[in-house]
Amino acid sequence: MTKFFKFVAIAEGISYLVLFFNMLVIKPNNLTLYKTLLFPVGMAHGVLFIGYVLLALLIRKEQKWSFKDFIIVQLASLLPFATFYVEKKYVKNA
Repeated sequence: MTKFFKFVAIAEGISYLVLFFNMLVIKPNNLTLYKTLLFPVGMAHGVLFIGYVLLALLIRKEQKWSFKDFIIVQLASLLPFATFYVEKKYVKNA
């Protein structure tokens, strides 16, 4: 389960960055491509986000996270690049 969480954390971080890239770089230059990518990228990110949050709930006891650590792990899903940090610092024994 921990290996899967690590994979989802990295994939969620990448999907978040791709979503921002689509909004900030592609939208001003190519509105048609932006609209084409918005649904699949947004859906993938949404599914990965939900998976990240649920998997964090499931592996909380296995990882022996304190309440503070658990909140940090959950808040990391809202910040760009933060899931990469969580995957390196907080997830052990994968």
